[in-house]
Amino acid sequence: MEKNYIKNIDVAEVSTLVDLVSYQSNQIVSKTLAQNPAISLTLFAFDKGEEISSHESDGDAMIVALDGEALITIAGQKYSLKKGETIVMPSKKPHAVYATEPFKMFLVVVFPQQ
Repeated sequence: MEKNYIKNIDVAEVSTLVDLVSYQSNQIVSKTLAQNPAISLTLFAFDKGEEISSHESDGDAMIVALDGEALITIAGQKYSLKKGETIVMPSKKPHAVYATEPFKMFLVVVFPQQ
């Protein structure tokens, strides 16, 4: 049996990322597609007003906005991120995500290799 390193998504089929995670009232929903010491791939759906509070990561984190709009804070500076846009949050810098409206994102975190 072959092992797939990416999970929770059909392989060898065309998919639409924005449709793979659903909004839920007053919640943040996440779906992990891959997680290992080198990389993390996760889909998120935030209801309006939901947030991931300020924290730091050992890896560089890239957000690809799939739907809606959010306020991204990196080291105290605020950025508006809309559907179709991308931002990179560098490692070791505090960052946060706040959904100003329902917001879906694809998060890619690349960790340093030991």
